[in-house]
Amino acid sequence: MISALIIEDEISTQVKLADILKESAFQVHVQAELGSVKDGITYFSENRMADIIFSDIQLADGLSFDIFKNTIITAPVIFMNNYDQYLVEALEFNGIDYLLKPVDKTILAKSLSKYTRLQNHFLNNSLAFQNLTEHLIDKKKSRMIVKKGTENVVMKMEEIAAFYSENRLAYAIDRFGKKFLTDKNLGELEQELDQSIFYRANRKYIVNINFIKGYRSFEKVKLKVELSLPEIHNHNMIVSQESAPHFRRWVMDIK
Repeated sequence: MISALIIEDEISTQVKLADILKESAFQVHVQAELGSVKDGITYFSENRMADIIFSDIQLADGLSFDIFKNTIITAPVIFMNNYDQYLVEALEFNGIDYLLKPVDKTILAKSLSKYTRLQNHFLNNSLAFQNLTEHLIDKKKSRMIVKKGTENVVMKMEEIAAFYSENRLAYAIDRFGKKFLTDKNLGELEQELDQSIFYRANRKYIVNINFIKGYRSFEKVKLKVELSLPEIHNHNMIVSQESAPHFRRWVMDIK
């Protein structure tokens, strides 16, 4: 399934686009719908990247390009606008298509088809690409510097049970339940962590698979993750309805 993010300030257009995507033959799940530059910057600093982004250009509080200038975007973007005046600039921000409004089902299907062709191309060639660039790829962190009061502490990644956000600060919790201050937000940490070991459970938590005791249903459609650390039982790690299927697959795929 393709996870998509919509950036559009006109509610009617936002709803129409979401409906078209959900009804398309490409199995698209709309991960979130944002309506402003401010919302976009906040979202990308705290949440997992979608597979593809559909973005209007002219938003109420500025151009959507301002989002991409102030965040790290790894997903391809399909831009939408009433005019073609921003076509060249759109290519600078992961743009793979530029659609003139109003966007209909046929046009959108062609864009999604282009995305899947590109996706298949890179998947089919990923092994060759990996062999070619293996010596250039940054290895995932094996340790990091955290703070306990005024003291800088070197902590191995396997000793970190979870990361959590509180009052705009991100903390690491070790195997003993002690917390340490980090110098990054959860969005930045997510980009650096080994995703086969660490999972972004929600906006507030990233959890280490080796400290997951289990999980159970919560409010029927969500999941509540239980860690094997009684010291942090006050931390409620809830996986949303949208992320629950992905979380289950992630847990099962761990070797």
